[in-house]
Amino acid sequence: MQIIPVASGKGGVGKSLLSANLAVALSQAGKRVVLADLDLGASNLHLVLGQPSPKNGLGTWLMEGGNFSDVIAPTEYENLKFIAGDSEIPGLTALKAPQRTRLVKNFKAIDADYLIIDLGAGTHQIILDLFLLSPQGIVVSAPATTAILNGYLFLKNTVFRLLNSSFRPGSAAAKWFSSLKKDSSQLQQLYIPKMLAEIAAIDPKSAAAFEKNLRIFRPRLVMNMLEDPKDADRALRIRRSCKEYLNVEIEHLGVMYRDSLEDKALASRLPIVVYKPQSILSQAIYRIAEKILASDTLEFGGEFEPPADSANNSFEIMSEEASEDYEAKMAGIQDLLGSGALSTGELIETIKTQAYELTQLKKENTLLKSKLVKAAGLGFKI
Repeated sequence: MQIIPVASGKGGVGKSLLSANLAVALSQAGKRVVLADLDLGASNLHLVLGQPSPKNGLGTWLMEGGNFSDVIAPTEYENLKFIAGDSEIPGLTALKAPQRTRLVKNFKAIDADYLIIDLGAGTHQIILDLFLLSPQGIVVSAPATTAILNGYLFLKNTVFRLLNSSFRPGSAAAKWFSSLKKDSSQLQQLYIPKMLAEIAAIDPKSAAAFEKNLRIFRPRLVMNMLEDPKDADRALRIRRSCKEYLNVEIEHLGVMYRDSLEDKALASRLPIVVYKPQSILSQAIYRIAEKILASDTLEFGGEFEPPADSANNSFEIMSEEASEDYEAKMAGIQDLLGSGALSTGELIETIKTQAYELTQLKKENTLLKSKLVKAAGLGFKI
């Protein structure tokens, strides 16, 4: 079974949109898929999937126990099952260690081809641990500077978590890292290449174990809410910082343009790939599904030799897909204008709305400038 955790450093970038529609797309390909809502503080994935409000979810199971199979519910889509969360039960965003262990054990025992886990936004320890259930987790971001920054910081926290979990309790490396965590300012200024050199000097065995896990760690990036092909190039910021400061090579899984049809699909309680399978957004999700179907399943502790230039190729393909989808999007607008389905006035109103949104983003960037400067000092290039 391939586990696919889906995360984001910032909320509102389309993480649940991708999770639900990707699950449907893979199930349509004949694969047995289980979709789990782990955004335990704000569980609403059932709305994107078009499922009724669940009676039993993970929250109930974690609090009351019982058979895990009871919370794996069938859906109206063939080959797809759903595990709901519980947003109304307090305390679920900070699971205790025994609860995490029990949850992970039951996840790994699921009989399916794919387990897609929709994680909450942020860098809480439970989110990082679940993201590291697979070396191939997906990070969803958007072109906004804040989303790019938070996407990188999420991966940085994940690598530090992987670093910590790679060391045996009581080892020299574990003691060194524990003392380092007491001074957060010093920890933030250290980057993986430098840390590896220091660890290798005091504990070569632990350094080798972490390096092996780091080679297998191949997070995949999806850029959502694009308006223009140039927006896709902002993913290069995350890639550059991950490679230089984290010694991690990420792969680009795909791009998704902003599409007003998604709001209509949500109102109709249908995933976009069902509501409008020929839309540009749906076709982008199907492309992502095809790449996942063609990929090998990786596991920490296993052996992996990445194909030469695989990361470079994925970013080149991403750029081509962004241009192709934009051309298709503009051609669709021209068809609507030509057919009379979209008036010139409506088009002007759409442009005005987008201009307003851009103005709001500029204001947001100005307000967050001090945070970005500070983050740049922590190893993120702006």
